Amino acid sequence: MEFKDHVCELLNTVDVCQVFFDITVNFDLTKNYLDLIITYTTLMILLSRIEERKAIIGLYNYAHEMTHGASDREYPRLGQMIVDYENPLKKMMEEFVPHSKSLSDALISLQMVYPRRNLSADQWRNAQLLSLISAPSTMLNPAQSDTMPCEYLSLDAMEKWIIFGFILCHGILNSDATALNLWKLALQSSSCLSLFRDEVFHIHKAAEDLFVNIRGYNKRINDIRECKEAAVSHAGSMHRERRKFLRSALKELATVLSDQPGLLGPKALFVFMALSFARDEIIWLLRHADNMPKKSADDFIDKHIAELIFYMEELRAHVRKYGPVMQRYYVQYLSGFDAVVLNELVQNLSVCPEDESIIMSSFVNTMTSLSVKQVEDGEVFDFRGMRLDWFRLQAYTSVSKASLSLADHRELGKMMNTIIFHTKMVDSLVEMLVETSDLSIFCFYSRAFEKMFQQCLELPSQSRYSIAFPLLCTHFMSCTHELCPEERHHIGDRSLSLCNMFLDEMAKQARNLITDICTEQCTLSDQLLPKHCAKTISQAVNKKSKKQTGKKGEPEREKPGVESMRKNRLVVTNLDKLHTALSELCFSINYVPNMVVWEHTFTPREYLTSHLEIRFTKSIVGMTMYNQATQEIAKPSELLTSVRAYMTVLQSIENYVQIDITRVFNNVLLQQTQHLDSHGEPTITSLYTNWYLETLLRQVSNGHIAYFPAMKAFVNLPTENELTFNAEEYSDISEMRALSELLGPYGMKFLSESLMWHISSQVAELKKLVVENVDVLTQMRTSFDKPDQMAALFKRLSSVDSVLKRMTIIGVILSFRSLAQEALRDVLSYHIPFLVSSIEDFKDHIPRETDMKVAMNVYELSSAAGLPCEIDPALVVALSSQKSGHCNNIHCLAKAINQIAAALFTIHKGSIEDRLKEFLALASSSLLKIGQETDKTTTRNRESVYLLLDMIVQESPFLTMDLLESCFPYVLLRNAYHAVYKQSVTSSA
Repeated sequence: MEFKDHVCELLNTVDVCQVFFDITVNFDLTKNYLDLIITYTTLMILLSRIEERKAIIGLYNYAHEMTHGASDREYPRLGQMIVDYENPLKKMMEEFVPHSKSLSDALISLQMVYPRRNLSADQWRNAQLLSLISAPSTMLNPAQSDTMPCEYLSLDAMEKWIIFGFILCHGILNSDATALNLWKLALQSSSCLSLFRDEVFHIHKAAEDLFVNIRGYNKRINDIRECKEAAVSHAGSMHRERRKFLRSALKELATVLSDQPGLLGPKALFVFMALSFARDEIIWLLRHADNMPKKSADDFIDKHIAELIFYMEELRAHVRKYGPVMQRYYVQYLSGFDAVVLNELVQNLSVCPEDESIIMSSFVNTMTSLSVKQVEDGEVFDFRGMRLDWFRLQAYTSVSKASLSLADHRELGKMMNTIIFHTKMVDSLVEMLVETSDLSIFCFYSRAFEKMFQQCLELPSQSRYSIAFPLLCTHFMSCTHELCPEERHHIGDRSLSLCNMFLDEMAKQARNLITDICTEQCTLSDQLLPKHCAKTISQAVNKKSKKQTGKKGEPEREKPGVESMRKNRLVVTNLDKLHTALSELCFSINYVPNMVVWEHTFTPREYLTSHLEIRFTKSIVGMTMYNQATQEIAKPSELLTSVRAYMTVLQSIENYVQIDITRVFNNVLLQQTQHLDSHGEPTITSLYTNWYLETLLRQVSNGHIAYFPAMKAFVNLPTENELTFNAEEYSDISEMRALSELLGPYGMKFLSESLMWHISSQVAELKKLVVENVDVLTQMRTSFDKPDQMAALFKRLSSVDSVLKRMTIIGVILSFRSLAQEALRDVLSYHIPFLVSSIEDFKDHIPRETDMKVAMNVYELSSAAGLPCEIDPALVVALSSQKSGHCNNIHCLAKAINQIAAALFTIHKGSIEDRLKEFLALASSSLLKIGQETDKTTTRNRESVYLLLDMIVQESPFLTMDLLESCFPYVLLRNAYHAVYKQSVTSSA
């Protein structure tokens, strides 16, 4: 009510003073007058759209009575106003009869502005609008216009003024052809107008309903229907062509200004005109997309809208970045030209009252005092006072009885409008950007906004402009108002969620493209694997024989690299398409390093990085092709080839986007060296560890696979049930090196720990057998020099075969670990030779008298580098937690005995050397006793057992051949080697 009263009072005052309105002269006064009327009209229309308005007012009055004990004194008037404005425009048409003269004058002043703005794209193109390079000789000349602020005035605002304004003072339509032409032009351009945000007003139907009851308005009704038909038929295509023109015009403008930012000074007007034109067309499309007949829907779906928004954002970025350049230019312009011209105009005024003279003089003095040094010193400029004084001066000089009439001094008004524009170029660039290019209305068209974004991503040629959508989210906070602070959080949250969604979708799209490229590259790398050359070799060997037999040979297989041969450059492969799409999308992701939305900083590249990490992790695990049901898994060398191909593609991403791909590799590959990744999912370390323990080594224990030291590999044995895999293809030195490359020192340590856990479980079982035979073993320890007694005690031992079997299993596991450690050492020696040699030197020069704890630390370091140690630290740790090449793998016993003994005696603080000497004495005594036996069962495989004793001594760092020869004759060993060799030859024959 108060607002209505103030508006009515002000409008009456304007009429009484007979204020002169002309948008080209007293721009600020006329613009604010028209804005006031449209705001008032819009408010009344919106009020009439509230369905429960009467109930709300009644509840308010009831609450007022309860609070203050009496009803609001304005309640009757408010209620009456609600009733009177049931049809707001009809009521306001009556209300505005006395204001028709002032309003129509203001509207008719648009005759030089609105038609010039509402041209077709062909007319713009013929005039080479917004082009800086159409006339190179005038490129440095400042862009000038007599109606400077009207050049970037919103077309949407002018159409509101014209349509609503002439509805309110409709009488002028019958008497003034200019007014009628303006009104019809506006009606033909749009079907609806924006009242507030996403609330629209359908102009043709509303106007027709208003005029239908007015006598003599049949002609106007026919005009409305004709304009409606024209709007439906032609407006869509007209605006579509405008957007098409603006895309190329803004692109040219942005390109030239990025190369020559100094042109922002003289051509600033072109920039703000371009922004305003583009903003009007985007808002028009957004408003009409859901409010037009379906038959012309194609004109309201613009798949290239992202490009137009992108170039708007690029121009905005240039203005923000080169603001100081523009300041320098216009500070000199104001002080060196505008001040001089204005001073001359003032001097030539025939009449200039004192108040107006003082204001004019202050304008000249303010401009004259400006200097470039102020810009260089970073001084903050503020011309708001000067602009407000000009607004006051317009009011003083536009009333009918003013001594100095602005209507008679139009040049002064036009000059001052130009000066005001120049001052805004110095102190209000951000406000100018908001005024001419704010697109915060997208906040209220979320569905359309998201649909445009999806269309942009689906069209490869437009994906490079997709960053425009997150950038638009930075506009949203400009649609908030200080009188409605509670709305800030809602709009802020929406801007954050939309920006996050857009960046996430862009990163996902890029990730999917990269994944497809990686898949293609992995396929190409797979073709280069050695296994694929077998067929080629076979064909080459059999080629001659096939010719002789006359059989038609098989068609030759395409060799790797054929895909790179192009007979025609027009041929585009799938990889070409993927790379093109990726480069376009990455341009968008890399366009800005970060953006600030509602005091939150978003970094587009980080979205891509995080998605690449997640996908790389899943891909690595997926490429292992582990099948739990069939226990199948990819060979380490093949997985390594695929991973390297994947990494090569990811490294190439750095050519498109400024991201640290090494960080991605470190994060992902280091996680793969652990048992579980950061999401709790299994890694290649856990998958390969489980496979080698549960599949390969279990088959060794079952007798299907044997370890051959000479080959340094596990090999399948001929059995009834053939295994589904070839053990040698997973355990030879090249595969173990590939495994070491994949798992790294951390992963190999986890593998070792898992192996040691299995050994510790076997040792626990051995301990039970020792406890079971403890009395007999104690007697044997003291009777090793009494052969007869030893033989009798040996027969009393129980579960001897079980001990042998468990020690063999331990030996197999340790042999596999030895292969793994050797492969790790080779890999690390290649990657970090100096560090490995330093560790090796450190290990080799530990004095014997060194404290065991210190020595164990050195051994642990050495073991982590794959170096063999006298005492295996991993085995020591595994066993300390227990404080609560022959087909039968018997050769693995030597390694088992040595390493188990070293670990156990380290735990129990015993002398390893003394205990092993004691073991050697006991073993040699027992073997010498066997040599005297004649029973065939007892002497079975006697020579092989002799060789096992020799292997134990050779494997041990604590026993020597001299020590062995002192208690076991070497002649027996020599005869044993001869016998075993002779037997193997006989078996082979």
